Amino acid sequence: MFPQLYIIRHGETDWNVEERLQGQADTDINERGRAQADRNGRRLAELISDPSAFDFVASPLRRTAETMERVRVQLGLPPHGYRTDPRLKEVHFGDWQGFTYAELEAREPGCTDARSAAKWHFLPPGADAESYEVLAARVRSWLEELKRPTVCVTHGGVVRTIFHWLGGLPAEEACELAVPQDRILRAECGRLEWV
Repeated sequence: MFPQLYIIRHGETDWNVEERLQGQADTDINERGRAQADRNGRRLAELISDPSAFDFVASPLRRTAETMERVRVQLGLPPHGYRTDPRLKEVHFGDWQGFTYAELEAREPGCTDARSAAKWHFLPPGADAESYEVLAARVRSWLEELKRPTVCVTHGGVVRTIFHWLGGLPAEEACELAVPQDRILRAECGRLEWV
């Protein structure tokens, strides 16, 4: 039986506001993002009666770390009592990280058309770039190792692959899924539900 899992996307960053491709660039959450993290921590406190029964794991990037620490404080836990797992990092956008689509198109008109046409399989330029398909494989390996109830703080791309793998959402639909930063996704008994 798959253990209970609560998944939280990191709070808002300035790059989110600017619609920049963050990928694995190490950005910080902004004031709104801090308020979102605090809100999610308070909501989680309503949902979990015994936080000590849960494993806490986050992507190692700064925006997820600060979100996790703020969530844990709202749960009455020490902020740093969690572990990180690199498999929970965002999809790597390669040479596109740090740019908006408009900036990429201004530099090289038409360069984003292939991603728009087949986002799940598209591999951006650059040595470290990943497709959603590659991301899904590393997220799946993490999910398959879950042994106990878990609270996870991660990224929008990771959440989209979870909707594909656990929720059965077709790959191209999963790629387009809006992932809120002020809600919690619960995976339980084979169901995914925003709470």
